[in-house]
Amino acid sequence: MNRIKKTVIISLGGSIIVPDEINILFLKKFKKFVLKFLKQGYTFVIVTGGGKICRNYQKAAAQISQLTSEDKDWLGIHSTRLNAHLLRTIFKKQAYPTVLDSPYKEIKKTHHKLFIASGWRPGFSTDYNAVILAQMFKVNKIINASNITHVYNKKKKNLTKISWRDYRRLISPKWTPGMNTPFDPIAAKTAQKNGLSVIVANGIDLDNLRSIIQEKEFKGTIIHP
Repeated sequence: MNRIKKTVIISLGGSIIVPDEINILFLKKFKKFVLKFLKQGYTFVIVTGGGKICRNYQKAAAQISQLTSEDKDWLGIHSTRLNAHLLRTIFKKQAYPTVLDSPYKEIKKTHHKLFIASGWRPGFSTDYNAVILAQMFKVNKIINASNITHVYNKKKKNLTKISWRDYRRLISPKWTPGMNTPFDPIAAKTAQKNGLSVIVANGIDLDNLRSIIQEKEFKGTIIHP
């Protein structure tokens, strides 16, 4: 039996899963990537974003009716759940049989070492879910894998390291559905409060993602307490 090495929490951006169409080539590579680590004794918690599906539904609905922020959030949440079920189906033999559609959802005693999570409720993004799941799984670091390589400052310079205090000054303090930030303000505030670190990196680059997991030199930004 493999020794448990550590638990890895990845907030996998919907822009990676569904940039325009479902990214089948990436998902094939990502499956092999995760399976190798599972065989080495790692545990994975993967939180899925909504991606193009989310934006398409929000845009279409807004062209027909006036939407509230809650309406937009629910469309986004269900988009993340669809993507989560896609991943759970892909990893059917390895994944916990139920999508964690709430970060507080009870997990029954299990031998599974792979958990797929989705959006939860209005007012929060999947970034926030990843933060709460980090608490539940007793992990102090989250990998935020999206379509950007770094956090950038106001001068558009990429950063390798930034504190939560300084990061939160770069973004709006208020959450809005479809907000385009490396890590949303509610999640950032909670992560800072709980002493968590977040690594922002390009999720497509699996070699770089491997380096992050193995705690080697990598390309990206560390947001730290």
